[in-house]
Amino acid sequence: MSVLNNYKVTIKEHHVDSLGHMNNATYLALFEEARWEVITSRGYGFKDIQKMKQGPVILEVNLKFQREVLLRETITITLEMLGYKGKIAQMKQQMIKDDGSVASEAVFTFGLFDMKERKLIEPTPEWKRAIGMD
Repeated sequence: MSVLNNYKVTIKEHHVDSLGHMNNATYLALFEEARWEVITSRGYGFKDIQKMKQGPVILEVNLKFQREVLLRETITITLEMLGYKGKIAQMKQQMIKDDGSVASEAVFTFGLFDMKERKLIEPTPEWKRAIGMD
């Protein structure tokens, strides 16, 4: 499948740890920020989730750290849908450094969660559009 979106971020002081590189937890936070930007721009933001009572839930993540990301570096986060089978989907995200090298790669397994029934549901047309599966 094709890349869904590119999201640029400059690494700030609050992103780094005492070793001078990006803190491991920050990788997950920035990947999440990029996912929110994609679904919000496609009409499935926080207000929509609260109104419909249906939203994304992460079931599993496989995160690889491949290169250091340093203070004030700019990275580009890419998002690519890998597939959706039944109620379960997978998305790959990468953090790309300006030199083109991959700093980090994560594969997220997720689904659409019904907040009233408290269970995973089949993807709706609105949700498919939000994640580029329409």
